[in-house]
Amino acid sequence: MDQKIPYKIYLEESELPRAWYNVRADMKVKPAPLLHPGTGKPMTAAELEGVFCRELVRQELDEDTAYVEIPQEIRDFYKMYRPSPLVRAYCLEEKLQTPAKIYYKFEGNNTSGSHKLNSAIAQAYYAKQQGLKGVTTETGAGQWGTALSMACAYLGLDCQVYMVKCSYEQKPFRREVMRTYGAKVTPSPSDTTSVGRKILSEFPGTTGSLGCAISEAVEAAGGQEGYRYVLGSVLNQVLLHQSVIGLETKAALDKYGIRPDVIIGCAGGGSNLGGLIAPFMGEKLRGEADYRIVAVEPASCPSFTRGRFAYDFCDTGMVCPLAKMYTLGSSFIPSANHAGGLRFHGMSSTLSQLYHDGLMEAVSVDQTKVFEAAEYFARVEGILPAPESSHAIRAAIDEAVACKEAGRGETIVFGLTGTGYFDMVAYEKFHDGQMTDYVPTDEELAASFARLPKVPE
Repeated sequence: MDQKIPYKIYLEESELPRAWYNVRADMKVKPAPLLHPGTGKPMTAAELEGVFCRELVRQELDEDTAYVEIPQEIRDFYKMYRPSPLVRAYCLEEKLQTPAKIYYKFEGNNTSGSHKLNSAIAQAYYAKQQGLKGVTTETGAGQWGTALSMACAYLGLDCQVYMVKCSYEQKPFRREVMRTYGAKVTPSPSDTTSVGRKILSEFPGTTGSLGCAISEAVEAAGGQEGYRYVLGSVLNQVLLHQSVIGLETKAALDKYGIRPDVIIGCAGGGSNLGGLIAPFMGEKLRGEADYRIVAVEPASCPSFTRGRFAYDFCDTGMVCPLAKMYTLGSSFIPSANHAGGLRFHGMSSTLSQLYHDGLMEAVSVDQTKVFEAAEYFARVEGILPAPESSHAIRAAIDEAVACKEAGRGETIVFGLTGTGYFDMVAYEKFHDGQMTDYVPTDEELAASFARLPKVPE
């Protein structure tokens, strides 16, 4: 053990970030604007305010303000579980016999179990400030729904969650945590909304997708006075709130004079990855430093590595704004045997633009390889990781092994987004040999790409 570096690096309360960092302010090529699904023209603030909270719309559209002050009420809430530890993985290094130094930012030390609470409390706070009665949302693996239900309970807001049907059935205890916090949880697609009924008629027996659940949540918000829709990933506002992860990580590394070579994050819609890399990407954009930044996604839902960079609907029902992003097509529904989360068909517009400009790289990994890494990490480091986080663990282990083979002493940092204690059905399938690696064929993706909206350049 390096005696100068503790196992866990914590910041003092006085060192916690007082502002979120908006990486778009330093981007030379900005993300393309959201387009109205009906007119095809850029969405205005007034149009977006019919769906989202007023202050969140302002944050969504702001591409110039580098730092946004965190309201005191949110900072006070953060203090219940922040700072989160930056952990030196000494045991993993020893087990792998690698010259690499491995660190992970652990976001699972709060009751919701993941990083999602960082944005959930912010979005609930702005809804409360606007005088709303409640919010609607979707959730896939359940981490976002859990975090939002916790934040809404704290602030006295109603919370309605549309949960992807296969996750609703696979993760009953995650569902019950949401209900414990007072949320109403509906499996999606459902017959409670017109768009849900349409999806069920078009795809009988479907196990659902995030795109389906988003459509239902947006419709539900629009049909109730005093409600707005909130989203746990993809949007610029979410990446802004999650930048607290990267800001803390960088401050902890700077405290000990540590400079990372490789930064690795799992990628579904982009909330964790965008938050973790934010200040490092800012340095890269400003020409102050350089890092390898790696996004890790599932081979069964490979939007970065096999998707198209094009305008697409963010939802299956095609009622949400169109975003220019790396996408598999809004009609793409991941296989029901995919248990590792990260199920969204597209990727954050901000991250998509950064990837398109060659500022980061991406890899896809098979599901069984992800769970092999998860089990190995649990046995060595003593934390049962969320399946989503385990994509980053897989890539970090592979990088550390490559360092060993090449004799490189790199410093690797990855994001451990949360714990996997509500994901035991997936672990059970892995242990019982029932987990398979499904990879969509080129023909399946081509059929989905054929349905992409025709948007003039």
